[in-house]
Amino acid sequence: MDKASGRGLVAGTFLALVLIGFFARLSYSLARTPVLPLFAKSLGASTVDIGFIVGVSTITGIFFKAPAGALSDIYGRRTVLLVSALIFGLMPFTYVLVQDYHFLAVIRFFHGFATAIYGPVAMAVIMDVAGERKGTLVGTYSSVSTLGSLIAAPLGGGLLQLLGGRDPSLGAFRMVYLAVGCIGSASIALVLIFWGRLPGRFSAEPPSLKVVLAKFRGDLLTVLKDFQVLLTSCMEGVQNLTVGALEAFLPIYTTVVLGLTSFEAGVLWGVQLLALVVFRPLMGRVSDKYGRKPLITVGMLLCLASFIFYPLTRSFLLLCGLTLFFGLGEAMVTSSTAAMVAEQTRARGYGTSMGVFGSLWDVGHASGPIVTGFLLTGLDYLPAFGIISMLLLAATILFQFFVREPRRV
Repeated sequence: MDKASGRGLVAGTFLALVLIGFFARLSYSLARTPVLPLFAKSLGASTVDIGFIVGVSTITGIFFKAPAGALSDIYGRRTVLLVSALIFGLMPFTYVLVQDYHFLAVIRFFHGFATAIYGPVAMAVIMDVAGERKGTLVGTYSSVSTLGSLIAAPLGGGLLQLLGGRDPSLGAFRMVYLAVGCIGSASIALVLIFWGRLPGRFSAEPPSLKVVLAKFRGDLLTVLKDFQVLLTSCMEGVQNLTVGALEAFLPIYTTVVLGLTSFEAGVLWGVQLLALVVFRPLMGRVSDKYGRKPLITVGMLLCLASFIFYPLTRSFLLLCGLTLFFGLGEAMVTSSTAAMVAEQTRARGYGTSMGVFGSLWDVGHASGPIVTGFLLTGLDYLPAFGIISMLLLAATILFQFFVREPRRV
């Protein structure tokens, strides 16, 4: 294959992932922030319950991202991507059946299979085709996909305010989730449209279950024994403690404590996503050129420094500025960690290593709202956020001292 044909193949595959990821993220994010915690609160959920409901969908990824990545190594990326698209498109329609927050928690758990499957497989496809441009392509893909979340945050808050005002009814929430399902269904259509652009099986014959389990076990053990991979993966997981905490309780803090509208809460989260869209591609290129470790370290420090100031800030404009600062730190971390793991891994397939990375990412993302919910039952926002910030500082110190910058692959 000549260079031009190779570049065309990479561009076609990358375009497919970008479009699928955009609609998947738009749908999934519209279901989540700021609508989900406000929905749970309207159903009578306590602070602890809200944290669990927001975090439970991410718990799914802890257990299923690594197997999903490994299965894509064996059966092909596109088959596994289709399964995730079906969940993105069909699961949101079940929210209209919700009558209490317990059922909402169950639905959130199963909805979490969508990102648990899609996340590591999409990353594995990028690692398959990126060559030396891993940071650049990961940053660009993440930014374009995040456009879906950027649109979803103010769209969800605006729809909710339009349909229900300051005190939305159950019917208003149901209408929002019908919109979520319609948008998510577009990801199913896109997988089918781009079917030929997505990687199939790496081998002509489908392997036996014994071979599948043996390969998964071997690759998983290889990754789990690599301390460098685990600690690097944990950095994004720890950083996501703060992301999960803000997703669950920033809408509650801004609407209940500060008296802002649900639309303003959505705009505030949209500022954070805008920062990711703008800064991730730039930070990816910087990490390709100058190294991953410095960006991860500085990004973590930016996140913890801004996170601790949220409970001290009451102005909407100042909160927007603080959120922009937080988004810059998150962009620095997330544009570098996956690429660094791919360069560190000694596994035979990127799917397993990206799955382990995604599982550790989800441990932090799920723990953030759950831990914060428990902390807020006995503490105010400032000490609760302060404890989480100290965890980020401890992880950053360990990373700085014990992880080496890997050689490029």
